[in-house]
Amino acid sequence: MSGLLAATEGGAAFDLQLLGILVAVAVLLLAAYRTALPYPILLVVGGALLALVPGIPEVELAPELVLVIALPPLLYSAAFFSSLSDLRENVQPIALLAVGAVIITVLGVAVVAHTIIDGLSWEAAFVLGAVLSPTDPVAATAIAGRVGAPRRFVSIVEGESLVNDSTALICFKFAVAAAAGGSFSLMEASGAFVWGAVAGVAIGLAVGWLVAQLRARLDDAPTEITISLLTPYFAYLPAEAAGVSAVLAAVVSGIFLGFRSPHLITPQTRIQAFAVWEIVVFVLNAMLFVLLGLQLPAVVEGLEGYGALELTWYAFAVTAAVVVLRLVWVFPMTYLPQKLWRPRSGRPARRTPPWQYPLLVSWTGMRGAVSLAAALAIPLETDAGEALPGREIVVFCTYAVIMATLLVQGLSLSYVIRWLGVEEDGSRHAEHEARARIAAARAALERLEQLEAEDWVRRPTHQRMRGLYEFRIRRFEARFDDEDDGDIERGSLAYQRLRREVLDAEYAEIIRLRNRGEIDDEVMRGIMYDLDLEHTRLEI
Repeated sequence: MSGLLAATEGGAAFDLQLLGILVAVAVLLLAAYRTALPYPILLVVGGALLALVPGIPEVELAPELVLVIALPPLLYSAAFFSSLSDLRENVQPIALLAVGAVIITVLGVAVVAHTIIDGLSWEAAFVLGAVLSPTDPVAATAIAGRVGAPRRFVSIVEGESLVNDSTALICFKFAVAAAAGGSFSLMEASGAFVWGAVAGVAIGLAVGWLVAQLRARLDDAPTEITISLLTPYFAYLPAEAAGVSAVLAAVVSGIFLGFRSPHLITPQTRIQAFAVWEIVVFVLNAMLFVLLGLQLPAVVEGLEGYGALELTWYAFAVTAAVVVLRLVWVFPMTYLPQKLWRPRSGRPARRTPPWQYPLLVSWTGMRGAVSLAAALAIPLETDAGEALPGREIVVFCTYAVIMATLLVQGLSLSYVIRWLGVEEDGSRHAEHEARARIAAARAALERLEQLEAEDWVRRPTHQRMRGLYEFRIRRFEARFDDEDDGDIERGSLAYQRLRREVLDAEYAEIIRLRNRGEIDDEVMRGIMYDLDLEHTRLEI
């Protein structure tokens, strides 16, 4: 509250400083759009440079706000829009990354940090390992999804980032307890991990089921969207209060409701809700990465007594450990399980992925705001009331690894994908889409035949609609005909171009009527909503 009062009393100077930050963020987003660079990278770097500008107010990132306000909707959204079939298909690599890679990172980073950083205790070293163990659920998907990464690779990275926070935060909890109180029990930690995961999944399923029952009885877009935005907190907060995995609770509720959503949401609400979620996720991502960059002065303040070369060496060594440990874990775990566990009789053996895929998964281990929030959540004092040793260097190393992985791995990811030759050409997705559209059109024709004898079905309307679906089937079947000359597709695109021109004329006329006062804005928006629905169906 004191910080808020100070900001309020700052008057015009503070207003101008805040305006400058907002303008800088807008410029960075525009730069990301124009350069096609993943926006998390530009926002982090831009935020760090902005923090060095004289007069910029110091920004303190409250870890509890990041973990409670920003993390639940980001995790929920990623889970809601994920593919349950893809998660099931890749459950083995996701589990090995979300649990095994986290544990090996905690242990390996602790060994490296304790060895190279003078005076860093084992307890503080394990805290650093736990803080750096989870990949960032925002950075991984935001960057990988924009550089043409293969679909299965994106599914694995998304699935890993959805689950590994739970493993990492449990490790972090016990590492901090050991550092602050000097005690640690492996048996207690193992039991807490299992109980936290099971209870978190149970809470997520319960909340998902309850929300689904409520949403099924609603038909009001604003109310449904509001409940949708609150659902991550319905799952996360009770789990957090109970001391179990709040991350898994939010993720499981998102997966459950995402799978059930086609039966719960009307088409009109779906259009609005998905648009709202897209904006919310984008704004939260932008806010987190800018705040991440603005933390640089606060991180540097606690490093008095360390030399520049010494800090550079620490940052390089810890970053290298994070990258190499992931590489060392991913390659064996890609191939060993298939050699040790053969499929049961009658079940086909899973195709061994080429070496390019584990290398790509190894290279996509960016860290982000979750790691920084965990580092800043390290207590200032031990249970005995003394200053917690090593806290400043842990926070610095965390910030350094985040910046290095986002810049080096994030910026190079597109080049790595092209070098490995694993770009996703989209042909498999396009084929599945075409076959699904054919099946849907045939189901529509079958239903039309059933309804033909009904009194309310007029013959001209029936014939017109039948012709529409028959053309749709011919159009998509032509994509599987090697002898097709493309005439049907060209005809469809020509029709859609004509339809777009006609729709533009309708838009212009509706706006002209509003400007002349012949209709009000409410009428204009209602008509334009219908035109928008038609417009979104056009492919050109």
